[in-house]
Parts: sequence; structure tokens; C-alpha cells
Amino acid sequence: MRALVQRVTRAEVTVEDRSIGRIGPGLMVLVCAMQGDPEDAPEKLAARIAKLRIFRDEAGKMNRSVVDIGGAVLVVSQFTLAADTRTGNRPGFSSAEAPARGEALYLRFAEALRGLGLPVETGAFGADMQVSLVNDGPVTIWMDSTDRA
Repeated sequence: MRALVQRVTRAEVTVEDRSIGRIGPGLMVLVCAMQGDPEDAPEKLAARIAKLRIFRDEAGKMNRSVVDIGGAVLVVSQFTLAADTRTGNRPGFSSAEAPARGEALYLRFAEALRGLGLPVETGAFGADMQVSLVNDGPVTIWMDSTDRA
């Protein structure tokens, strides 16, 4: 699985002008299931993200996790993280997982974060969503659950 993790002061996702997920301070996580992801990828990635020390401590250093600050997580599915841009001008997305398994892994990822004690809001898998956020820092981290060539 691939994830783009952003430290935010707030984030929201809307569908058809209706807010379906909103958080205050915490993490905005765009996530994509990839073909060949192992079955334990959602849980392993969730554990890594929950422990990711990208929030400031008292000295102003990035030394605290979203758990440490009592933050929340907004998880939004984004198959375009699978984009292959090596050739041409139109990205290819064939390495993204098929929708049925992709949605199942996405939902398990969100549930794994909840299981770690985090408040989690989600987008709507496969929907046309609008995402707004205030990236704090800015801090943006690219993560992958496996080593890929």
C-alpha cells in the first residue's frame, strides 16, 4: 500500500457538497492499495503511521506521533498514488489494486488505525471527493508498505 501522509491543523472531505469527514489537528492520509500487497499491509502501514514522529515537541522538534498529541486521522482512498509517469504524458494506473480488493484493504487500514486508539474519519471509496486541508509545516511524507522496484 502507498500512503501520502500530511500533518494538518484541519482537514475535510466532501461529496456532492456534503461533508462526510472532518478532523482538527492530526494526519490527512491519502492511501492506495497496490497489486500484490500482502494481506497484512493495512495493519503494518497503520502501525507505522500511528508511530510516525512528525509533530513538534516542547523544544519544537519533530518528536511526537499523532497518538502522542491526541490527534485524529482523515483517511481518503486515492488510486492515483499508483500513477506510473515514466513514459508519455498520461499516467498509467494499472498497478493499483482492483476496486473490490482495494476497497477492502482501504477499509481495513482505517479500522487498523481505529484499533490503535485513533479517531478516524474517512472519505467514500470510488466517489468524486473534494478534499481541503491546512498542511501544518508543511510536513508531507511518502510511505510504501513494501519495497518496490
